[in-house]
Amino acid sequence: MRDSSGYKEYVAGLLAGVATVGTGHPFDTVKVKMQMHNTVEHGITYRNGLHCTARILKAEGIKGLYRGATSSFMGVAFESSLLFGMYSQMKQSLQGNVQSAVPQPQIIIPSAAFGGAMISFILCPSELVKCRMQVQGTDSLIPISSRYAGPLDCALKTVKEDGVRGIFRGGFTTFLREATGNAVFFTVYEYVRYHMHLQLKSASSDHKNLIDVGVGIVSGGLGGIAVCIFTIWQSCIIHMFHILISVVVSI
Repeated sequence: MRDSSGYKEYVAGLLAGVATVGTGHPFDTVKVKMQMHNTVEHGITYRNGLHCTARILKAEGIKGLYRGATSSFMGVAFESSLLFGMYSQMKQSLQGNVQSAVPQPQIIIPSAAFGGAMISFILCPSELVKCRMQVQGTDSLIPISSRYAGPLDCALKTVKEDGVRGIFRGGFTTFLREATGNAVFFTVYEYVRYHMHLQLKSASSDHKNLIDVGVGIVSGGLGGIAVCIFTIWQSCIIHMFHILISVVVSI
């Protein structure tokens, strides 16, 4: 029976979310900076990602690359835990008593889309706060007097000025991105994982755990690449919307 181990997916998702923010947030900060400053009039134009990173490190140090990370750690860790947990439980529910090792798209896609749709309600507010905090650092066009003291200050002021709707700006696009993006991710992940295990099933059992880790990394990596290709335009729209609103509000 797998029911007794259902909590493991939630714990695994939580740890995955923390690891994702810890390793990926600096890259996200550079991306958001370049999206803003290379499109906003009178902003600093970065030649490339390395130029942007160098300016941030020179002005703020490593702390500048993790600006806005607090809301990301809370939001991404929580949503990742819920995503993996809900995906696993929904998949088991749809499969019923018929357990199959072969990936079934008619089960994977709705399970992943449901999980992605649900976590979008958590991800939207945390992304909005993250983006607004990220654009306040190096080369920011936002006046110092209008800057937020921290993520909590940002969230509270947003709700005070725009109401609850303000914290969910871009929510519909986030909903679509997460539902479709996670359907793509888990479909690629499940199929790559399945076929890699088929190819490696004759490998020595002495290295089984190491092989499982390698398969998980490759499957997750290819799934992530597929999601980026499929949803990059949606992410750009969401981030630019959050960024431009924060600039307009501060002026």
